[in-house]
Amino acid sequence: MMTICRMIAGVAVAFLTTAASAQDAGVKLPDYAKTPDELSAVQPTGGAGGSGNAKVQVVTILGDASKPGVYAQLLKVGPGAQIPAHHHGGDRVGTVLKGTWHFGFGGKFDKAKLKTLPVGSVYTEPTNEPHFAMTGNEPVVVLITGTGPTDTIYENPADDPTKKP
Repeated sequence: MMTICRMIAGVAVAFLTTAASAQDAGVKLPDYAKTPDELSAVQPTGGAGGSGNAKVQVVTILGDASKPGVYAQLLKVGPGAQIPAHHHGGDRVGTVLKGTWHFGFGGKFDKAKLKTLPVGSVYTEPTNEPHFAMTGNEPVVVLITGTGPTDTIYENPADDPTKKP
């Protein structure tokens, strides 16, 4: 438990440091307060950092993941989704808000390496670190907070759903 608290504290310090740098550059953090019901009603925006998977909707709630600076996105993932190994530019932190997320690290999708993350779980996606994920029979919502610009690069280019006809 203490390790998790230290990790969350480290992420918070990194986030606040980045936010302070953005304020120095004249960027102001917007006023933003939404309940879970309000967030569930927000329509998908798409954008950098999503997997391109048809079962994953990206809702940008803060910033622009394609540009330098802090951003936050909701990933709304449908049941039965399987996301092959990929990586992103920029460090990211995920927090499971709804459902059960199955997440693993490695250059190839491997069910044996998946960790089951229930609501409230926190995980990291370090810069250029390959990872993969899946959902079970329920939808999942994950809050991703990161520093842009970001992108999504599949370890096996043939797995990239945005490149398929």
